[in-house]
Amino acid sequence: MALSANDLRESFLDYFGRNGHTTVPSAPLIPQADPTLLFTNAGMNQFKRVFLGEDTFSYTRAVSVQKCMRAGGKHNDLENVGYTRRHHTFFEMLGNFSFGDYFKEEAIRFGWEYLTKTLKLPADRLWITVYREDDEAHRLWEHGMGVPASRIVRMGEKDNFWQMGDTGPCGPCSEILIDQGQELSCGKPSCAVGCDCDRYLEIWNLVFMQYDRDAAGTLHPLPKPSIDTGMGLERLAALVQGVSNNYDSDLFLPILSVIGDRTGHQYGNESHTDRSMRVIADHLRAMTFLIADGILPSNEGRGYVVRRILRRASRHGRLLGTHDPFLYELTGSVVSQMGNVYPELREASSVIGEAVQGEEERFIGTLDQGLPILNSMVSEAKTEGRASLDGESVFKLYDTYGFPLDLIEEAAREQGLLTDLEGFQRALETQRERARRSASFGLTPDDPVISGMTKEVGATRFIGYQTLEGESLVQAILKGKRLVQEAVEGEEVELVLEATPFYPEGGGQVGDQGVMVGPRGRFQVRATSKAGGDVVFHKGVVLSGGVRKGDHLKVAVNSTTRQDAARNHTATHLAHAALREILGPHVKQYGSLVAPNRLRFDFAHFKPLSSGEVEEIESLVNSQVRENTAVQTEVMELQAAMNSGALAFFDDKYESQVRVVEIGTFSKELCGGTHCRQTGQIGLFRIVSEGGVAAGVRRIEALTGVGALDQGRKVESEIRELAELLKTSPAELVPKTRKLLSLLKEKERELEQLKLKMVDRDSEEGQTQIRAINEIQVHAQRVEGFTMQELRLLSDKVRPKIPQGVIALGSAKDGKVSILVIVTKDLTQRIKAGDLAKEMALEVGGSGGGRADMAQAGGKFPERLESALEKVFSLVESRLT
Repeated sequence: MALSANDLRESFLDYFGRNGHTTVPSAPLIPQADPTLLFTNAGMNQFKRVFLGEDTFSYTRAVSVQKCMRAGGKHNDLENVGYTRRHHTFFEMLGNFSFGDYFKEEAIRFGWEYLTKTLKLPADRLWITVYREDDEAHRLWEHGMGVPASRIVRMGEKDNFWQMGDTGPCGPCSEILIDQGQELSCGKPSCAVGCDCDRYLEIWNLVFMQYDRDAAGTLHPLPKPSIDTGMGLERLAALVQGVSNNYDSDLFLPILSVIGDRTGHQYGNESHTDRSMRVIADHLRAMTFLIADGILPSNEGRGYVVRRILRRASRHGRLLGTHDPFLYELTGSVVSQMGNVYPELREASSVIGEAVQGEEERFIGTLDQGLPILNSMVSEAKTEGRASLDGESVFKLYDTYGFPLDLIEEAAREQGLLTDLEGFQRALETQRERARRSASFGLTPDDPVISGMTKEVGATRFIGYQTLEGESLVQAILKGKRLVQEAVEGEEVELVLEATPFYPEGGGQVGDQGVMVGPRGRFQVRATSKAGGDVVFHKGVVLSGGVRKGDHLKVAVNSTTRQDAARNHTATHLAHAALREILGPHVKQYGSLVAPNRLRFDFAHFKPLSSGEVEEIESLVNSQVRENTAVQTEVMELQAAMNSGALAFFDDKYESQVRVVEIGTFSKELCGGTHCRQTGQIGLFRIVSEGGVAAGVRRIEALTGVGALDQGRKVESEIRELAELLKTSPAELVPKTRKLLSLLKEKERELEQLKLKMVDRDSEEGQTQIRAINEIQVHAQRVEGFTMQELRLLSDKVRPKIPQGVIALGSAKDGKVSILVIVTKDLTQRIKAGDLAKEMALEVGGSGGGRADMAQAGGKFPERLESALEKVFSLVESRLT
């Protein structure tokens, strides 16, 4: 019986474990402390600092099964998914690693032995590639493993030489491939190892990291050569299970079965439906794992990739005839299949479902509006004999309706058409030029003045963790964009000192303020920042006398603002931990502001917080404040800090030594900011607002200490004032308000009924026009002072009178025009309400659109409403002739 994917994972870890390797868990899909990568895309990513010599582990041999993503950035397989047998966005990589321990001979032996002895793959079908100059690897394969020289192929640098970057560790690599047979060949006489067809399938890549490439391109032998290998589980599973397509393995078939049940299609029946089902299966795995790792759909960065993947899957669902949200229902199949291996999936299963459902529901409106336009563009291009979709039309669909460009390209490709990307880019640049604002000005780290001074003075020594006062030497004075020797009373300048207790703005915390006193005068520090590496700039004004380069100054940080900022920074850590505990581990910090008077925290979450959740978070933080837990800091090796469970912010670049801030067992983060000594110093924590700042990103703002106390007093004062206005007591304020709201709603209903009666009377007095066009009734009616909601109520009364036809209702109120258009469903193939509303809106200086059976429009010229309503007759007539 063939091994399952679960068996393969276990056998791989067991084999290398028996050969002295430490099993290392999969790292998250967000690269740890490495902003150069969008996603973890290889097993070696979590060991990168070790390979670079920046870190060390307690072990020198490792083995892992790493979850990986290749969608976006340099490594992007997204467009190929569904069209080939072996491309995926999400995949698992089996890898064994040596950090200066064993090298080529053992790596080659391990690889050959595992494949031929443990998995019993036929040795006579295995081929090997080596770098063209790597005679050692060729000898080891031929004489060590007994592979005939005829099945060892030398390849060039493009295929068989690996490097991490333009400089740094690199080396030749050797690939193990299997001949899958003539039936999978492209049939070309030239078909051989290296061909893009499926006959010679790469199974395993062994990288021999033995050189260090310098800036001149010269290769220098590494003192401790290392090994990095990678083998895709999906390919291996298909191979071992005797199928030629990864999607026919047990990693995908259960998911494809669930997709088939939901969409009514059986996998394997038709090529075009199979392709859509493969796309959905792959993308379900990707979105499930990404959201479980805290990446929610958004408009930028990693979140945008999640959005693209989800929307591409949604469109393929539409191609299978599914018009309602369905992906969220199927994420559970991924959790069921892989939750035992990756328990984080089970922990986040409800979050995954809710996040996918919300994004699906939003995108369905885009599909409803955009697909008919896209289909029309495709049909028009084919009718006119064009080879591509018009770039400006593509941009309009992208810009006006939010239809993703990659989905437009894919739809065009499916119909044998190209997309005019140059025309699209021209339209995009034209729009950007119109919207472009003047660039910001000021000094940057790359400015010659800054870079020159940085080299001269070196890093500023920070002493602000230990003290708020000290003495220091003035090393430079910056006035505007010029370095000067001295500054006098009234001048605004920036001072650079040899050492400083002033915390520079960073990590969300604002810079310190304070004073400096020297032999010539007094300087007030209004802001502190850092640029050009670790040079700290003290921006302020000379209050009296002057200050000269070389002066020794007594410096003092404003202790009140520093302590207030520290109070808010510690509270931010507690809030982050509380959010993760109450909302789930998907919560990740997206940004923060820590000021003396307030704090702001942006985090990943897919829906607004309920009032109950806000209260729960507030209460949890305040319980930690009352416990008066010690806030401890420790400088650690980066990897040791990560292994200890400290949270890192993955877009930040960290040094090999990092500062860890720990608050009991409740919170542990990498942080360079200033903090309280005990949580009790926070005093009180109060959330004053919660809202959304972008799709998938929420924000809370909060106060601590005296600020929180003052806010509470202010709210109590407003409650008393409101109670007086309503002539009741604070205790009776809520029931009294409910009673008044109920009475108000009742009066509003009475007013609506009165308006509708007046409309009936107006209809009899000639406010309504009804005409028959080709035996179809067209009803146009103007009413005064109606909102769009009231027009909808009116339409409910008019519809029974027009069983087949078109209804156009219009009203003007407060200088604004509202138009509602309804087309009975039997006519929507010929007449679309959205098109009518759009053209009628032009008459009143506005815009409109909507569904085929119901649409609305707005405008700013009430005096043209009659003309807009009259236009509906000619619009209908033009569509019926």
